[in-house]
Amino acid sequence: MAAIAVVTGASRGAGKGISIALGQAGMTVYVTGRSIADSDTPYGGTISETAELVTKAGGKGIAVALDHSDDSAVAGLFARVKQEHGRLDILVNNAAKLVATTMAGGFWEKPLESADLITVGLRSHFVASFYAAPLLIANGRGLIVNTGHYGAVAYYHGPVYGAQKAGADKMAADMAKELRPHKVAAVSIWMGGLDTERARAYLATLPADVRPKVKRESPQFTGRVIAALYASDN
Repeated sequence: MAAIAVVTGASRGAGKGISIALGQAGMTVYVTGRSIADSDTPYGGTISETAELVTKAGGKGIAVALDHSDDSAVAGLFARVKQEHGRLDILVNNAAKLVATTMAGGFWEKPLESADLITVGLRSHFVASFYAAPLLIANGRGLIVNTGHYGAVAYYHGPVYGAQKAGADKMAADMAKELRPHKVAAVSIWMGGLDTERARAYLATLPADVRPKVKRESPQFTGRVIAALYASDN
């Protein structure tokens, strides 16, 4: 029986790559995000495009237009998953609202909107997990993944980014403790420097002599790790 997964924030970047990799593992993947047209952001990418790539990879992609700051809409997503499949196997919390992340200067010099990463990026992880947990528990086996980064323990992009990543790590650890008796796991996976649309756009703004030459990590790599974790008996 094919696993059922929900990947939040999957229009582009890490969420897109993770979704495609889960599709390669034959899963049905609900991909969420706000982008329904390439023009919605400077970086392009849509939930429909990701869903199509999941299907082409061998799974079944289902696009769900969703704003993760809307709790009722998130509740509706998981109600839909329950109605259509009666269960959930994997939740990947990846949605994040990134504002002025790479902007130079101190946190007080950046738009206050940058703090929205705490809302869509930390609180939204909790809300999605809140609604997903009963489906995972009823399934008797499940996995929650928060996409993380070493910014949780070292300076990277400033205090808001660090707080979000540290919070996501701690949240996964504490959820794991409460979910373990129900045979549901929760982990936070630190991703490397990813080859994403946003990263490419940022690197293109740097002078050639200071642009990093190292090859960046495929966003699909974390998806393969997640698929392997779910397939493991341990």
